[in-house]
Amino acid sequence: MTLLQAKNLSLADVHRLFDFQRQYNSSFTPILSLEPLTESEQQELIQIRNDFDNSLIEGRMSEGLVKALTIFPLLRLAGFFRYPIKINLEEEIADVDITDEDTKITGRMDILAVNKAQKITAKAYFWVLVIKSKNSSVEL
Repeated sequence: MTLLQAKNLSLADVHRLFDFQRQYNSSFTPILSLEPLTESEQQELIQIRNDFDNSLIEGRMSEGLVKALTIFPLLRLAGFFRYPIKINLEEEIADVDITDEDTKITGRMDILAVNKAQKITAKAYFWVLVIKSKNSSVEL
């Protein structure tokens, strides 16, 4: 009997050993009430998924590659690179230091998106998008 350590196997190894094949149902389930996706947007999402899957199946990915394959294309598709949104990356963002009673959290955000539009109505909505990604070897 061959004993294999799961932590040493890539997704490709598991597919090969157990003869697994990927199957997708090609549908997107909306979580929020948003405009329906166009056919080209659906194709773009499928391409992002496929690019990520193809890299993931080969083994561990760096945090930078995870962002390049998934986060950046999704931000572009969602319009986050267009004015009035300002994107800052980790090297431009100050360290985060949060203390609550006996717990202290320190670190850095990977991506920060801020709406830079000037207030033009009495009701100004404030939002910030923060993304923190990890490489594929991080334990859940």
